[in-house]
Amino acid sequence: MLRHLVVQASLGDHDAFAELVERVASRCQSTAVQILRDGALAEEAAQEALIRAWRDLPRLRDPDRFEAWLRRLLVHACYDAARRERRRRGTELKLMAESRGAMANGAVADGGTALAERDALEQVLAGLSPAHRAALVLRHVLDLSVPQVAESLGVPIGTAKSRLHHAEGALRVALEQEERAAGHGEEQA
Repeated sequence: MLRHLVVQASLGDHDAFAELVERVASRCQSTAVQILRDGALAEEAAQEALIRAWRDLPRLRDPDRFEAWLRRLLVHACYDAARRERRRRGTELKLMAESRGAMANGAVADGGTALAERDALEQVLAGLSPAHRAALVLRHVLDLSVPQVAESLGVPIGTAKSRLHHAEGALRVALEQEERAAGHGEEQA
């Protein structure tokens, strides 16, 4: 059934594409949220991936590969959204620093405390690059095989393995630190 919709949509059938979108949009959105860790950015990336899919669908050679192809478009849309957000935040930080001027030196004492209170796992995920988060999400949330992860990311299998190894290692270290901190807190109580 999906193949038929893909073929029809690739021929310009708006209704067929609308039905395809209906079937995949929520999965795209949730995958993008997992990769980007931001609902608004995820929505933007999912929409961008679907727009690219509509535009490029006539060039899809194998309609049976639609879902893998769309995942790849989504991952690249997430990368683009993360890059735009990084630039925007960099500009905002620069403007804030300039506006605070000399006052900023003594006024930042509480910032470290707020960061220390955040969840360790969320910090690690946020600290990973979008490429590493994408690898984790594709492998452990969507339960894709490593070759499927590599295909979705558009990278060789070795690169996918490397990204997974790096991201999983960072998560493992964060979880171990969290366990030690929880154990240390229990000893003091």
